[in-house]
Amino acid sequence: MSELFLYNTLSRSLEKFTPIDNDLVGLYTCGPTVYNFAHIGNLRTYLFEDILKRVLTYNGYNVRHVMNITDVGHLVGDADGGEDKMEEGSKREGRSAWEVAEFYTTAFKKDLLALNIIEPIIWCQATDNIPEQIELIKILESKNYTYITPDGVYFDTAKLPDYNKLSHLNLDELKEGARIEKNEAKRNATDFALWKFSPVDQKRQMEWESPWGIGFPGWHIECSAMSLKYLGKNLDIHCGGIDHINVHHTNEIAQSEAATGKKFFNYWLHGAFLNIAGGRKMAKSDDNFLTLDNAFIQKGINPLAYRYAMLSVGYRKPMEYSEEIIKNSENSLNHLRHQVSDLGSEVGEISKEYKYRFLDAINDDLNLPQALAVVSEMLKSELGVSDKLATILDFDLVLGLDLVEKIPAEIMALAQEREEARASKDWSRSDELRQIIEDQGYLLKDGAGGFVLMKK
Repeated sequence: MSELFLYNTLSRSLEKFTPIDNDLVGLYTCGPTVYNFAHIGNLRTYLFEDILKRVLTYNGYNVRHVMNITDVGHLVGDADGGEDKMEEGSKREGRSAWEVAEFYTTAFKKDLLALNIIEPIIWCQATDNIPEQIELIKILESKNYTYITPDGVYFDTAKLPDYNKLSHLNLDELKEGARIEKNEAKRNATDFALWKFSPVDQKRQMEWESPWGIGFPGWHIECSAMSLKYLGKNLDIHCGGIDHINVHHTNEIAQSEAATGKKFFNYWLHGAFLNIAGGRKMAKSDDNFLTLDNAFIQKGINPLAYRYAMLSVGYRKPMEYSEEIIKNSENSLNHLRHQVSDLGSEVGEISKEYKYRFLDAINDDLNLPQALAVVSEMLKSELGVSDKLATILDFDLVLGLDLVEKIPAEIMALAQEREEARASKDWSRSDELRQIIEDQGYLLKDGAGGFVLMKK
């Protein structure tokens, strides 16, 4: 069996993956802040994390996947000042912050379904875990890692000499990044809020009692509290986008290790940005805010074309988006599906040779471009068609492209009725049923092993 190697941001090196438990892997992935739709740049990160989970499962591990929903505490600009993004969403849409959170959580899960992303075993909302966050802050306070300012309780980063071990930036560079929103009450530019006080002249929609006063948790504390709660000692892999490295994940490590006195996660994996053609990073505040709906679904493009495009680029490399790139990916996906359809319906034996080659590719830090090359070679090989079908179906457990689509029961019933018409030589009825099936958006192909149905 090929060994799995992953690039660990913490060590900046490729490392052999060894879980804390023999066959159980704890995986925590930072989820969305549900004040707006996820843009397709955000979704690239969730696609990479889905591939990681599938690769782990393909290697025989049992994956305990936890994803948070940030529905409070994430302030505009990602710093410790300004308005909460949930309050901002509430004002923008004229409904409560709780309603905004529910609406965009549902929309996010719909996007995952469209991209064939497997949901986590555990969804955890920040607002459902306020006591755990308060308890973690109390532990930090008892160990003298905190101090209080007029606007909240802060973590003193100067007390951790290795505060920058994830970012690998010197403290001056981190301080520059932290000065975007200056707070004169902070001892150090890199210090961050654990608990924010509600304004004295304003009642927030989301606020709670605490030992320090009425307020709400800082953005970073939720992930520490919930990963420790739901994964316990199985702190194997923590993932997110590269934009989380210097602030969010650095602060998670700082507060978690200060509280527990133990290493937080063993492996940190980060996905690169999606850029609009020309090199511009996608952002919700910009005019290039593309969602799965307006970039794909409204244009009649299968969202899995985006998944295929993502598989064609290494997850640590910047990925470019353009309509031409996506159209080419859709054509490639359709071609692959036609190749699979031509294999018929008889499933043979999985090729050991090609399975080992596929495994070698995905176990080399999720090298999906190489894995796709193995797929192409296998389909052109001298293997029998039934063995090719078995092998590609096995590979699709990782690729997640639904290469043999799930056909609706009513369409399958029409195809079965057509088979009966053909068997009784009722060619008129057979042709009529074929036309009905095609009008519903499906292609029907006859072969020696029976018929094959696929979406157009």
